[in-house]
Amino acid sequence: MNEDQVKGQIKQVKGQVKEATGKLIGNKTLENKGKVQDITGKIQERYGDLKDDLTTSD
Repeated sequence: MNEDQVKGQIKQVKGQVKEATGKLIGNKTLENKGKVQDITGKIQERYGDLKDDLTTSD
């Protein structure tokens, strides 16, 4: 597991917490920021997966 994969997973968790908190307190802005952070984390994790695949295929 490389650094991008770990950072991506952390961003996803933070985003999910923000999204849930936003839903709980009725704050759409916080909820949307959480969704964006979750998606950003997924992208970063996939980037890490790709890097990992490229380095292990050699």
